[in-house]
Amino acid sequence: MTRKRVRLAIVGGNRGASFLNALNAMSDRIDLTATCDLNELVLDQWKEIFPGIRTYHDYSRMLQDPSIDAVFVISPMHLHARHSVEALNAGKHVLSEVIAVQSLEEAWELIETVERTGLKYMMSENYCFSRSNLMVNHMAEQGLFGEITHVEGGYIHDLRHLIHYPDGSLTWRGQLHQNYNGINYPTHSIGPAAQWIRLNKTGGDRLKSISTHVSKSRSLQNYFGEQYGNDHPAAREGFWSQGDSAVAALMTENGVLITLRVDWTSVRPHNKMHYMLQGTKGAYLSARHQFEEDLLWLKNRSPLNEVDGSEMWEPISHYQPEYDHPKWKQWGHFAAGTKHGGGDFLVLEEFISSIQENRPPLVDVYDAVTWSAVFFLSMESVRLGGNMVDFPDFKAKARL
Repeated sequence: MTRKRVRLAIVGGNRGASFLNALNAMSDRIDLTATCDLNELVLDQWKEIFPGIRTYHDYSRMLQDPSIDAVFVISPMHLHARHSVEALNAGKHVLSEVIAVQSLEEAWELIETVERTGLKYMMSENYCFSRSNLMVNHMAEQGLFGEITHVEGGYIHDLRHLIHYPDGSLTWRGQLHQNYNGINYPTHSIGPAAQWIRLNKTGGDRLKSISTHVSKSRSLQNYFGEQYGNDHPAAREGFWSQGDSAVAALMTENGVLITLRVDWTSVRPHNKMHYMLQGTKGAYLSARHQFEEDLLWLKNRSPLNEVDGSEMWEPISHYQPEYDHPKWKQWGHFAAGTKHGGGDFLVLEEFISSIQENRPPLVDVYDAVTWSAVFFLSMESVRLGGNMVDFPDFKAKARL
């Protein structure tokens, strides 16, 4: 089948550079047409790599370019919803970095815009597309874990160096920690787990409630004191709203428990992809560090301990490539060379395929706003002392 090439533009050229390997791997299906950034040096770097690219400082002007089919929104997080809506209203398909929205109002506006325009919208949650997470999803679809009762996701990643500029002023990440307190970066944690239990899908499940608790804030206060001295405002007590570790418990309509943890400022080796699945016939446990493997246990299939007959975990590699997801079997040789466990390639491939095949993407607008809603609903739960907060039904045709 001959597929029409997709003419792609990027807003947020600095962050966009991390997708270079993925973009190059998709060069037979994508024409990188334009990029937009406020920094002239960033735009010059794009011109060096792609001499024919058009560069813009003004996003609205770029959206007037008729040669652009789709926009990859990689701007700072608080701009994702606005930039996505503007692109859709300009007739462009949208692939948006995480999170998609930061408020209930943004969530409804994004849904309404996608439904009204009929264009493709996908959130670029790359951790849904790592080999292990895809494989667990594929196995769950086949019922190999039985009825799933509990899933868990965690994003634990020391990113203190991205909180500030060299002069000590705050980046958007720093401003996020200064002004909000809750699960402030949820989609890496909930995305894969949500797919395993078919949230928002036909015959699947939907989120019912969330309860959130956050630790005290210490890591950034100590860090700024070490880097800039105790007189720096960020080194003083009370400057940071966000606590170091945030934990949420979510319940679904079908009684599945989801537990999430987000911490990207504490001092420790990272564990960016912590996941767990518990079912009535099997379980999955991701590796905690680089010296461990992802593990599986399947009832009546995994071996027993020869000494005492107890159940034993197996490395997930024992079930590869037998249960690899079809997407990994088809594209894994390209994906393996890109970041986030191959996710950077596969989110682009899935988005481009959804346009070329005129079908919904695997992470659609309803997934995007549901997973992103953990951000603002967790903040409300924290304000209420950890009390449960209800989830809206984003697939309902009328606002609740």
